[in-house]
Amino acid sequence: MEIKVDRKTTPPTPGYSITMRVEAPAESPMASAIAEAIGEAGGALTALHVAERRADRMVVDATCDARDADHAEQIGKAVAAVPGVTVLEVSDRTFLVHLGGKLEVTPKVQLKHRDDLSRAYTPGVARVCTAIAENPADARRLTIKRNTVAVVTDGSAVLGLGNIGPEAALPVMEGKAALFKQFADVDAWPVCLDTQDTDEIVSVVKALAPVYGGINLEDISAPRCFEIEARLREALDIPVFHDDQHGTAIVVLAALTNALRVVGKRIEDITIVVSGVGAAGHAIIRLLHKQGVGEIIGCDRRGVLDPEQAGMDDFRRWIADNTNRSGRRGTLREALVGADVFIGVSAPNLLTEEDIAAMDEGAIVFALANPDPEVDPAAAGRHAAVVATGRSDYPNQINNVLAFPGFFRGLLDAGVSDITGEMMTAAARAIAAAVPPRQLSADSIIPSVFDASVAPAVAAAVREATAAHTTAQDQDPDRAERPGENNA
Repeated sequence: MEIKVDRKTTPPTPGYSITMRVEAPAESPMASAIAEAIGEAGGALTALHVAERRADRMVVDATCDARDADHAEQIGKAVAAVPGVTVLEVSDRTFLVHLGGKLEVTPKVQLKHRDDLSRAYTPGVARVCTAIAENPADARRLTIKRNTVAVVTDGSAVLGLGNIGPEAALPVMEGKAALFKQFADVDAWPVCLDTQDTDEIVSVVKALAPVYGGINLEDISAPRCFEIEARLREALDIPVFHDDQHGTAIVVLAALTNALRVVGKRIEDITIVVSGVGAAGHAIIRLLHKQGVGEIIGCDRRGVLDPEQAGMDDFRRWIADNTNRSGRRGTLREALVGADVFIGVSAPNLLTEEDIAAMDEGAIVFALANPDPEVDPAAAGRHAAVVATGRSDYPNQINNVLAFPGFFRGLLDAGVSDITGEMMTAAARAIAAAVPPRQLSADSIIPSVFDASVAPAVAAAVREATAAHTTAQDQDPDRAERPGENNA
């Protein structure tokens, strides 16, 4: 049974920020009346500006945060109900950010006269083309390839919105590309494919790969995403990384590392319940399994994953065969009783605070369904020692941006194609270490996404792990793994 959470407990967020242009009588109390109306409607006023003033009328721009789109509409109606006030226009500031897209292509060289053109383009460019034809490896040195990543999706599993298609997925992929550039100076570009056929996706990505130094798979539904990643890793000589899987797993491990320090527990002694065994859940479980977690229990919508269930795909079969050594059965709620850690990558509003209260003392809750988590964070916080979500308006945001920019920076710098579990573990340790011991607390287990030290630290950790992996292969070639085989 789905449990409804009172949305009034959700605070206003900049994700639902609006600016209202309001006309009102030119009386000094009117600005205060507008501000009061916004506050009484539950909005968070962030700016109030008198844009125009005449003898009898004034125009005011009021900006505020709301809880969601419906709440924003209610705020507008509350302001319009102020006597003498007319709402002229309401602008959704999120949509304004996206007008015309969030990316552009900017040349790195200036083309001011004929000499510039003759070197950057014809005839001079022909010599560079010939050099690459004679030695294809020079493409990394003489083109954008060494610093460029394709952000590839088919639009089948976008955020919490589901299968909305490639056009609707484009704003997310643009945002991903912007984050690559902002945090790691990686030039990324959205590649939204109008097909959800596995063979066709693999074929298209293989065909476009010569331009790129890496492939970031994004928002492709399970279980197809597993096969697509594995086949591309086998076929390509550049790294292929599915961020929904491995980026999430890296940041979860980093946050868990610090959360366990806060509560004074050891990873080998704890029981972790994971809700959701799709792309993210599978990768989280595999990476945590490599860390030697005492017990992991995977749950799907039916409850604890049953190893005797018929028709299980290979990825669920691995979870069923390698976790739940105690043989627990039952619902998600039943599995949580006495557990030390809950990690949710599933669906909103699955649990109540009573379910969290049934966990062990010093419980850790990572409710990562977005935008609405598996349990109300405020309710969970009344019983759990540490609470984290995927949202930016609560403490401890577990956000993939802490991992993927620096991770790719390290891969591109090293010029490798293999991605190993050791690299991901090293990246998680670097993220965890970005929180100084003096700052570590229940509300500070993970660095801010704006911490400029994180991406370079992750990149350095990946380069070091890459060097160690290469050395091991050189010393003992029989240990060399197929691309992707060592994924957590």
